[in-house]
Order: sequence, then C-alpha cells, then structure tokens
Amino acid sequence: MSTIAFEDVRARYDGRPVLDRVTLAFAPGKVTGIVGPNGAGKTSLLRAALGHLPLASGSVRIFNQPLAQWSREALARAIAYLPQAGDAHWPVTARHLVSLGRIPHRGRFRPFTGSDEAAIDNALSRADATGFAARRLDELSAGERARVMVARALATEASILLADEPAAYLDPSHQLRLMELFGEEAARGKAVVVTLHDLALASRHCDEIVVLQRGRIAAQGASETALSDAVLRQVFSIGAVRASGPSGPPALVAWNRVS
Repeated sequence: MSTIAFEDVRARYDGRPVLDRVTLAFAPGKVTGIVGPNGAGKTSLLRAALGHLPLASGSVRIFNQPLAQWSREALARAIAYLPQAGDAHWPVTARHLVSLGRIPHRGRFRPFTGSDEAAIDNALSRADATGFAARRLDELSAGERARVMVARALATEASILLADEPAAYLDPSHQLRLMELFGEEAARGKAVVVTLHDLALASRHCDEIVVLQRGRIAAQGASETALSDAVLRQVFSIGAVRASGPSGPPALVAWNRVS
C-alpha cells in the first residue's frame, strides 16, 4: 500500500503551472529522492502532499484516504515535514524546537510525558544535536540549525517523513549521517521522501529517484534508470561520471555542462 498517492495532479502558483499531470506514489520502507533543476516543482510536490498548495485538478490520497478528509491533527501525526532550514532564527532553545515535534501526540498545553522526553532525547542524539540542545536557535550556525530541524522531524515519529533540501547547509560528514538516518527510518517501515540537489547523495542513498522537469515527471526508478546519461543531458544539461566505492551503488558526480 502506498503512503502518499498523487493522481493526475495539476497545480499553479501565482498563475504559473508548477505541477503538471503528476501521477506518483510513495511506498513505505523506501527512501525516495526528488531531484530536478531549480523551479522544477520539487517543493511544490511536498506542499501539495501536505495540502499547503491547492490543486487545480487531480487528487492526493494519504493511506488511501483523500487528503481533504484528514484533520490537521491526524495529518500532523501521520506526516513529519522538514522544511528548508536556512531561515530558522527563532529565539528559542534547540531542545524546545525539537519538542514541538511532539505536539501532535500530546496537544499544545499538555505536559510532556516520559515517552515524549525519551523521543526528544533520542531525536537530538540521532541528529548529532545533543551538544547544543540548550543553546538558542538564533545563536547556531546554519548547519547546526539544520540538524535541529532534522531532530524535530524525527521526534514526531510519524509514518511519513517529507524533507525539503535537508542537506543544503550540512558539512559532508553530516550529509552522510543524514542519509543514513533516512535509511534507518525507511528500514523501520516509514516512507521517506527527500528533495535533493546533490545527485551524488541521491544516487548513492535513495532507493528510488523521481526526476522533475517543469512540473512533470521526466524519469523515475532506480538511480541507473532515472539518472541515465540521456536524462542528465535532457533535464540537467550535464554529463557525469560514476564513482564506485567499497560497497553499495556508485555515486554520480556532475562532471561537465553539455548543450
């Protein structure tokens, strides 16, 4: 059973088409990477899944139930959303922000339970953010804030995790840890959907890749299919090399621009 299913979805933003006849489903137990050039519709796809972007036509279903039939509270328990983190400058501690991930389970004004505190501690530890949990968010670097936002999403313990460019501000070590975390979540039976610009991370760590171009699906499948040389030329105007390591699939490295 799919967790999120798009059926012939079209959407517009400020009068401009951003999704065009998208039919797509995300399965539990997989990390799906959404890639494409700037303006391809990656963020719009996530916003449509959350009901933040009205549809011009088509439908979105969550666990086979129309999105419109979900209450905000139930949807917040089912889907953890990790937005782009660069502009998060709130004057609250990192731990307080992570604790907001537990609101769908306890209500805004109810006290934390032992299980809430354990979920917060576990999320901070897994995101390598425990060391600055007591610091204010507006005192942290962009990369540290990004790790806090990851921890907040993990603390929700939702069945679906949507992450929008989560690797953008991370150093290489934490980029790799992030993708390991997503793999761990998928191994627990969750559906993980992540937008990425880094094709090396996508090709190396995603079970499936969806390539968007001008709001349409240009390619979909395993890395070797979705990121074939022909797709890279057509969608990204690049050539690439593939670097093999001691284990796992090869990583794709953008090498040159092509006309």
